Amino acid sequence: MSSNTSTIIYAGLDIAKLNLQLHLAGRFYDLPNTAAGHRRLLKLLKAHPAVQIICEATGGYERKVVEALHQAVICLSILNPARVRHFARAQGQRAKTDRIDAAVLSAYGQALQPKPTPARTESEKHLAELVRRRVQLLEILVAQRQQAERLTLPSLRRQAKSLIRRLEADVAQIEEQLQELRQQTPELDERAQKLQTITGVGATTALAVLAELPELGTLNRTQTAALAGLAPHPRESGQWQGRRTIGGGRAEVRRALYMAALVAARSNAVLKVFYQRLRKVGKPAKVALTAVMRKLLVLMNHILKNPSFELQN
Repeated sequence: MSSNTSTIIYAGLDIAKLNLQLHLAGRFYDLPNTAAGHRRLLKLLKAHPAVQIICEATGGYERKVVEALHQAVICLSILNPARVRHFARAQGQRAKTDRIDAAVLSAYGQALQPKPTPARTESEKHLAELVRRRVQLLEILVAQRQQAERLTLPSLRRQAKSLIRRLEADVAQIEEQLQELRQQTPELDERAQKLQTITGVGATTALAVLAELPELGTLNRTQTAALAGLAPHPRESGQWQGRRTIGGGRAEVRRALYMAALVAARSNAVLKVFYQRLRKVGKPAKVALTAVMRKLLVLMNHILKNPSFELQN
């Protein structure tokens, strides 16, 4: 990518399950979200060496096209969809079609010039897929256990118990695969071990945070909190001051940190004092716990960023 941002062409790519809508240099292209469509996309982009693709995270539909773009060394930025919608509303754009979305993504890139999203390694991809699948299965397992308690017919109860056993076995298998991945990837294991030195952070939390925030260890304090959506946003107007709120960012990171923060608020010598101090000055438990989550994540980033740092729990 050229260092002269004025030469960059920002191309919006709206990604759906079956098709891609590309907005490139003022023109629209409708492509299938298939290997053939990806080849056509790369051919179109070759005519613009300074292009930067702007797309959204779509829950998995973007995975293969992003891989193709990275392999072709095409610069791209994967954005949080909520930020793009806020940008669209700020532009007065409330209609929503694939073409409109692609054009909005181009405008977002031109206006805000987002940083490129680096390619993930194979181990990072495997880690993220395993961690996310584990979360999905646990959510189903919790729901099935709750539903099984209300069943009265013996046949349905047997069926529910069978499904629960299968889900438990699947979760256990994924946890074994995560352990194998650690053993096969020394760098991942080393990073996870460093995070686990923090009282309150277990293997599950460490791997989840590394999966959903691979940039950890390269950020500053503000960036760390912002990426996870843990930075408090002020709400003020004139003399009025509203309650600060958090939001945006990566909800998966916040979910991973929640249980760790509960444990740290009771057992971590430093964070326990921090939590109690916030409660004593009148902060609600939820607000104080969110502050502990933020402290935990900033500490994780600091540990990975500074190998010589000695932790005092």
